[in-house]
Amino acid sequence: MSSQNRRNLLVVFITLLVVLEMIAYVGTTPRPREQFFQLYVLGENRLVADYYPNDNPNLRRGDSVRWYVGVTNFMRTVQLVAIRVRLGNQTIRPPDDQQALPSPASLVTEFKRFIINNETWEFPFVWQITSGSAVGESVHISELQINNQTFQLESSSALNGYNFRLIIELWTWDVESAAFHFGWQASNERRVAWLQVWFNVTSTPLLS
Repeated sequence: MSSQNRRNLLVVFITLLVVLEMIAYVGTTPRPREQFFQLYVLGENRLVADYYPNDNPNLRRGDSVRWYVGVTNFMRTVQLVAIRVRLGNQTIRPPDDQQALPSPASLVTEFKRFIINNETWEFPFVWQITSGSAVGESVHISELQINNQTFQLESSSALNGYNFRLIIELWTWDVESAAFHFGWQASNERRVAWLQVWFNVTSTPLLS
């Protein structure tokens, strides 16, 4: 065998050895798990259904609505989270996924808790409209009751009472800034989670 052929065989052998080592490394090295949260809202029967009494989104003052709000922590660490609830209408801007910005809709209330890794925090969210008024073509909601607590609202109105929405956002505690921020940091990007559920308030004579 010539020296040239021996050199070629040596190059092929070394190349195969490097490829096999790379395959073995990829096969035995665990992939980093994705870090994220899962946010959800279920209806009164803990299903993705039955969100309103008699399945009717046209609500009146005093109609009791029961949901279940939940969040699961897949961040691999203990997290302090806040679920912020806002009341908006059709025209107000929703949260911005690309810029990781919350909605400017009026904040109604928030719920906070520490969640360990792989834990799901689920809680009942029972609400009703307790005060409102109609002025011209605008229907205003001035008071909501959530889990037996009453919240006064500044300016929440919708044309003819159509297309109100409750916006539910996930916020997390940032240790460095010592403050809550919308969404969470995963690797080098900001991620967010939010949901919205629409409803109407069209029975204006029943508002007070």
